Amino acid sequence: METLEVIISPDGRVEARVSGVSGQSCLEVTASLESDLGTVVHRELTVDYFASEASVSTALPVHTLH
Repeated sequence: METLEVIISPDGRVEARVSGVSGQSCLEVTASLESDLGTVVHRELTVDYFASEASVSTALPVHTLH
């Protein structure tokens, strides 16, 4: 399940956390929010970011022709 959690601190700092999205798609999820709010000061990428979307399909058996 894809989720976007937005936390707004009393000092006005905004933190966005994306979960359930692999690869660079997480950046697309936050792009409009970042555009509306201004400059990104810090970005911390999670393990999900480095997981390629294609890696899911590598679990499928590979059949070779003889």
